[in-house]
Amino acid sequence: MKQHTILRESTISGVSLHTGKHSTITLKPAPPNTGVVFRRVDLVGKPEILATIENVGELVRSTSLQIKNVTISTVEHVLSALCGIGIDNVLVELNADEPPILDGSAKHFVNLILQAEKVEQDAERKVFELREPITVTRGNRSLVALPYDGLKITATLVDDRGPCTQHLSVDISAESFVADIAPARTFVHYNDVEELLKLGKMRGGTIDAAIVIKGDQILSKEPLRFKDEFVRHKILDIVGDISLVGVPVKAHIIAIRPGHSMNAELTREIHAQRKLVESGRRSVPKSPAGPLIISNVEFDINRILNMLPHRYPFVMIDRIVEFIGDDELRAIKNVTVNEPYFVGHFPGQPVMPGVLQVEAMAQAAGLLMLNTAKLENKIAYFMSCDKVKFRQAVTPGDQLEIHVKLTKQRGHKIGLAGAECKVCGKVVSSAQLMFMILDAKER
Repeated sequence: MKQHTILRESTISGVSLHTGKHSTITLKPAPPNTGVVFRRVDLVGKPEILATIENVGELVRSTSLQIKNVTISTVEHVLSALCGIGIDNVLVELNADEPPILDGSAKHFVNLILQAEKVEQDAERKVFELREPITVTRGNRSLVALPYDGLKITATLVDDRGPCTQHLSVDISAESFVADIAPARTFVHYNDVEELLKLGKMRGGTIDAAIVIKGDQILSKEPLRFKDEFVRHKILDIVGDISLVGVPVKAHIIAIRPGHSMNAELTREIHAQRKLVESGRRSVPKSPAGPLIISNVEFDINRILNMLPHRYPFVMIDRIVEFIGDDELRAIKNVTVNEPYFVGHFPGQPVMPGVLQVEAMAQAAGLLMLNTAKLENKIAYFMSCDKVKFRQAVTPGDQLEIHVKLTKQRGHKIGLAGAECKVCGKVVSSAQLMFMILDAKER
C-alpha cells in the first residue's frame, strides 16, 4: 500500500473552542515520509511540530501538541479526519494556537480533505500491526488494544448524569469514518461548564459548536445526528489520538469510559511496542500492572486531578515531568498573573506566597508516595514541615520546578521527603516534609 497526501491546498476558518479566538487552518501537500506537521504561521520563524505522541502536551478536554513554548491545542478532530481518510503526509498551517471548532465534529475537516483531493505517492506506507495485548486501566476506566487485522474500535460510554450510557463497535475504514464517525459532535455537561471556564477552557463554546447535556435535556442547534452520537464522538477522538503513534495502527481497541489522557497513555504504550519491534526485539514485555505511570513518563493534569482531592484554586501541580526511579520526581507549576492570590499578595507587586510553594512541594511528595506504592483510592495528607527556607521571590511568568525525593517510608502510611523549588535552575524555596496516607473514605 502506498502513502497519500493531498493534491492542492485547502482552507477553512472559524472560532476556536477553548481560546475563543478566530483562526484559519490550511492543509497543504507534503512529500513522502513527512507525516502530519503543524506549522504556526502567526509566530516568528513559523515553528513546526510533528504530530507524534512524543510531542503531546496538555490533555485537559482536548489533545495538545507542544515543543518548548510553542503549543497547538485541540488537534484531535483534525488528526481524526486525516487518519480516517488515510492521509499520511500533510502540512497543517495555523494562524493561531488552536484550530477552529466549527460544528464540534470532524465533518468539515473531512470535507476540507476531500476538496483538496487525496493523491497517491510513490513511497510505501508503513503500518504497525500490534503484536501483544496492551491494557491501560484507571479505576473504572480502561482501554485495551488487541492484535487485529485492521483498525476496530469498540467503545462503551457510561455516565450517571443524563442519557450518556452508549455502546458501539465499528471497523474503521474511510467509508465508515466519513459516514458513521466524522459527523458526531463533541459534548459537555452543563454542570462542568463553569469549572472549565475557570480553567480557561471553552471560551468559544456555544451550542453551534457542541452539544450541551443538562439533566435529561439535550441543548443543541440541531437534533442529534445519531441516537448514540456521544459514543461515536468518543471513537472519533480515539482515532485522532491513536494516530499520534506516527503510522497507521492495526489493532482492536476496546474502550470503557475513554478520554484524552487515557487515549494518550495507550498511544504511548503502542508507540513503545512499535519501537521495540522495529529495533528487532522478538518479544514485547508487557506493561507494568496498575493504573499509575511509574517512571520516565509525564503525568498530565487529568491524572493529577484523579489522585488529588484538591480543585481550583488549590491545585499546585500542573504536570509531573518524570519519575526518577522509585523515590524521586520532577514536577512543574506554571505561575501566571491570573492566580487568585495575586489580587491581595501584593497589589502592584505580585509575589507567590511561600506557604503555597510549600503546598506545591507537599502535593508533589504525596503523589510520589502514592505512585511508588501503587496505591489506589488513597489520599496523601500533609502533616508537618521542617527546615523551610525561602531564598527568592516567585512572580508571574515564572515556572516553578519542583524536585521531591522520598527519604523514609513507614509501611506506606507515613512518608518523609526532601523537596525544593527552582526557577530557571535557581533554588527559590526548600523544605523537609512529612505526610500520611489514608483511605479516601476516611476523609
